[in-house]
Amino acid sequence: MAPRTSHVTDIHGHVSPAFEAVREAFAANFARRHEVGGACCVFHHGDLVVDLWGGVRNKATGEPWERDTMVVVHSATKGFAAMTLAIAHSRGWLDYDERVCRYWPEFAQQGKSSITVRQLLAHQAGLFAIEERVDRETVADLDRLAAVLARQTPAWPPGTRQAYHALSLGFYEGELLRRVDPQHRSLGRFFHQEIATPLGLDLFIRLPESIPNSRLATIAPPGRIAMLLGFPFRVALNAMNPRSNIYRALEVNPGTSVYLDAEHIYARNLEVPSGGGVGTARAMAHAYGVFASGGRELMLRQETLDLLAAPAVPPAHGFFDECLKGEVQFSLGFMKPGGLWTFGGASSFGAPGAGGAMGFADPVAGVGYAYVTSQMGTALTGDPRDVALRTALDAALHARNGAAVPHRRAS
Repeated sequence: MAPRTSHVTDIHGHVSPAFEAVREAFAANFARRHEVGGACCVFHHGDLVVDLWGGVRNKATGEPWERDTMVVVHSATKGFAAMTLAIAHSRGWLDYDERVCRYWPEFAQQGKSSITVRQLLAHQAGLFAIEERVDRETVADLDRLAAVLARQTPAWPPGTRQAYHALSLGFYEGELLRRVDPQHRSLGRFFHQEIATPLGLDLFIRLPESIPNSRLATIAPPGRIAMLLGFPFRVALNAMNPRSNIYRALEVNPGTSVYLDAEHIYARNLEVPSGGGVGTARAMAHAYGVFASGGRELMLRQETLDLLAAPAVPPAHGFFDECLKGEVQFSLGFMKPGGLWTFGGASSFGAPGAGGAMGFADPVAGVGYAYVTSQMGTALTGDPRDVALRTALDAALHARNGAAVPHRRAS
């Protein structure tokens, strides 16, 4: 065996024999795709077949990424929030096609009385921006936050257009869940008690004080050159324009920095269900694996799982997103494959996060998948590191089934 050179990153964990290609792709991410630290995990029909981690969790200090290292996954958090509402649906508390105001009467203000739960969860309510000041104190006070949300006016007639509710969606989901849950729990507490604890997941929407900083990876932003070369010019210009839809959805009231903390890395005991989720790839993949394999551990009804697997329903003007400026498909709080984003099969559902994180369930293949990183990338339609891992996973699955491998480009 050739001696290890200094630039080779040690890869830890294991893969089942049929999934060795995923390990190779993970190692190649460090060698060729500028990975700094991260993890990838896959559950297949309930079995843990890929569990990999490597690199560093803190680019500045060089501290290693360890087996239990957790990291913020930004908008991949939306998938966890959607899971809570799926449980509410399975328990008969929530009807996706019912009007939101049926559960939350105050929501009917300002022309919102006809908005259905399905439309809200598909980013079709026109509520992508919050026009009143919302800071960390407001986010922490759920009653106060709910009153602000109820007063918002849709940007256009609900159900006509789609616009990515980058941060606002999770707050609306949280209040909706609080209204239908007989115990009136917050979304973060519900997730912890009804999903994370039963499954034994290192995954939080409400990160507690008890988690030490030593378990948390810090997120390194992309360099200036990477940003200039990675983002399309029109997208970059739009993101810097304070009047643009995406700027209003992401940067203000409260803005993505609300769940970051200089002293504690991430804010503690604060719930941002569209962006502040913190956990391991193993926990993410485990949760999605349960949803992909019948949901018995969470007592999910097949009716609910069938709805999650069903095709997305477009608004009147189609799937073109007025924030993301491209075609993206959403359904019941999850992203669906199609348009700018492809992953898994047609029945898959999941959520990507800014910078590269990705998690999804593929119920046909019986797969729960997750990838997380400490180095943010710039790709808007699938980070090359994530795409390479999913391509390798596809190859492994198709080889096991004796089928042709679909082509997915990994740069």
